[in-house]
Amino acid sequence: MSPSHIVVIGAGIVGVSAALHLQRDGHRVTMIDERDPGEGTSKGNAAVVATESCVPVATPGVLWDVPRYLMDPLGPLAIRWSYLPRLAPWLIRFLAASKPDRVEQISIALRSILTRAVAVHRDLARAIGEAEILKETGWLGVFESDAKFRSYQWDLDLQKRRGVEYKVMRAEEIRQFEPSLQPIFRHAVYYPENAYVTDNFRLVRELATLFARNGGTIVKDRVTGFELGPQGPAAVKTATNSIACDGVVVAAGAWSRSLTLMLGHKVPLDTERGYHVTLPDPGKMPRLPLYSGDHSFAVTPLSVGLRFAGTVELGGLAAPPDYRRAEILLKHGRRMFGALNEQGRSDWMGFRPSMPDSLPVISRGTRYRNTWFAYGHGHLGLTLGPITGKLIADLVAARDPGVDLSPFRIDRF
Repeated sequence: MSPSHIVVIGAGIVGVSAALHLQRDGHRVTMIDERDPGEGTSKGNAAVVATESCVPVATPGVLWDVPRYLMDPLGPLAIRWSYLPRLAPWLIRFLAASKPDRVEQISIALRSILTRAVAVHRDLARAIGEAEILKETGWLGVFESDAKFRSYQWDLDLQKRRGVEYKVMRAEEIRQFEPSLQPIFRHAVYYPENAYVTDNFRLVRELATLFARNGGTIVKDRVTGFELGPQGPAAVKTATNSIACDGVVVAAGAWSRSLTLMLGHKVPLDTERGYHVTLPDPGKMPRLPLYSGDHSFAVTPLSVGLRFAGTVELGGLAAPPDYRRAEILLKHGRRMFGALNEQGRSDWMGFRPSMPDSLPVISRGTRYRNTWFAYGHGHLGLTLGPITGKLIADLVAARDPGVDLSPFRIDRF
């Protein structure tokens, strides 16, 4: 479309990236969020640009794991009993996505945009004048258990089919490669393509500052609805105002489902509740991000400290945090590194917007042509936020994005 006024709902990494790329195309852009930029899920993620992560959450055999997810509230993936009735439709689609042929299709689609992720991160880091905020170090997955590493072979085989580069390491090589670790790990996989951001929260804030400096408008308010005309939304209604527009991008993360419904689409979006613990002065710091293959969490050496982040709790937006899950992360961290300085420790819980097939929505609306949707990235929000913003700008401009976006359509279910 020709340059116009576009409202982007959501000021996390996805929304800010979309706003900046739309602004580059000459659009007047207003970004609305009831929080300050980056204050939602973007504030506390693992900060890893995980380009190898083309394996969906639902894989063959996951059906037999569901009882364990229900029975172990502190496991790497847990389902709250109280939320199960509301989760059931999502869970049915999740299980359907675990069929072998579907997993293959999903991994191909994910990899098609993952391979573009680092380049757009690099571009945005340069745009804010902080190229060093992105560290292209790769990352290392470590395994203490022989059985866990054997089961990971399935993931490696899938990644190999998708062209992911990796190197398998044994015990002595691990100790030389990352000496901060305790000598307990028998297997490791190094992924050289991966990168990380040294301060994910600051990255989003700096991108928002750049957007405002270039003439963008940031509104801190709650979106309550839309004024719909014959062609679609003509204004975005907030708790205090009505903002006229020519088009709308919904990039509100875990809060996108109700907004999407107002614009004519019902999507099976739900929420993974993720936790982190950050130690500002841990006494030990790895030289690159790590992944625990035994317990499914990430460890990232940030400028604000050492962060242990991960786990999946399917429990919706309303239930209070269960910070025992954060304590479990730190317990595993102590085993990885030995004694740590825990003074100043901070715990956090955030909401990952997740689709049951592990594919985000990156799509134009089919009900209204002046609507676009960008959410549902699950564990890959930081990884795919910048490339998603670029792809949304391509869709708005009716440009060829250079990648098949049909797997990410809003109406695929």
